[in-house]
Amino acid sequence: MKSVMRQVHALHRLEPANNDHLAAVRVALSVAVPSLLLLLLGRADLIIYAVFGALTGMYGRSEPHQLRLRHQSQAALVLVGGVAVGVFLSVNRLHSWWLVAVEAVLAGVGSVYSDRVNLKPNGPFFGILALGACASVPLAVPWYTALLIAAGSAAFSMAVGFGGWIRSRSWQRGAVRDVVAFRGPAGRAAAVHAARYILAVGLAGSVGVLSGSGHPHWAMAAAAVPLAGADLPSRVRRGIHRIVGTFLGLVVTAVVLIPAPWSLAPLIAAHQVLVLGVLVIVFQFTTELFMTRHYGLAMVSFTPVILLMTQLAAPSDPTMLILERGVETCVGAAVGILVVVSVRQRSAEKALGFPLLRPARRTGQ
Repeated sequence: MKSVMRQVHALHRLEPANNDHLAAVRVALSVAVPSLLLLLLGRADLIIYAVFGALTGMYGRSEPHQLRLRHQSQAALVLVGGVAVGVFLSVNRLHSWWLVAVEAVLAGVGSVYSDRVNLKPNGPFFGILALGACASVPLAVPWYTALLIAAGSAAFSMAVGFGGWIRSRSWQRGAVRDVVAFRGPAGRAAAVHAARYILAVGLAGSVGVLSGSGHPHWAMAAAAVPLAGADLPSRVRRGIHRIVGTFLGLVVTAVVLIPAPWSLAPLIAAHQVLVLGVLVIVFQFTTELFMTRHYGLAMVSFTPVILLMTQLAAPSDPTMLILERGVETCVGAAVGILVVVSVRQRSAEKALGFPLLRPARRTGQ
């Protein structure tokens, strides 16, 4: 009973702050500059590519500058790679089962890569989210333009993350990011973890396609969320946080998008594109502010980010958009929890744990 109560308490526990506002400012700046530039150019529909590239700034938040630069370059490969595959699928109109198959396979590949280089946040979640989102919207520019926007935003994020070095000139001589040697238990753990991603993402996407949903990639992304936890209790917690945080975020989105007397939509109708673009920046700031302290609270902000970007890229009925997001999130998170409960390898669970960087001294934040 004590163990159960401890897990229930952990659901709403807010972890202590650790200079979260600095990381949030870096991410918000990384998102704001390319997004505002696109707004000025009258191309709000392309913000989706800029934001996914700018999410590079979420990585390496507490590392010294040279390690953060390396960490973010590794993360940029996942994010821009996800955008590239998504754009390819969109250009060639490969949806439905093609999207499920490709995203499931790349989720497994991304799992191995992220475990190997020790990405933080864990796992390939943001890469497969970028893949599904970009595949689901029509491409209004040449494919290379979308990739250049994503890559440029990623590069700008890395410049922002490294910018503090100019002020402090703090360099940790000999510091390197550790990687996992996939031998013995570590190799088995990585293989099992990759299999979880393939199974969870593939199963959730299949349910989404069979249900006739217009956004099965949301179910696939939600299914990947629980797998990023460090152990079984934290994985189940993340799944619950995903569902609860998403539904609260949908309420916020409804207030912004759905035309009704109680919403903001009638007030912002004259400048809707501009307001939605600015809100994407604001909500991304609050997402990063809580990302490491409470995943559920972070989802309250991140849900509007995804939906507002989608609405800017491919406008649709906001009520249906919100409804599908809620249903797909429930399906995906439930599938993810089912997979982490069913597919376990306790003897190898700790094999992927290792120090984030060497040596331990941390400077130049």
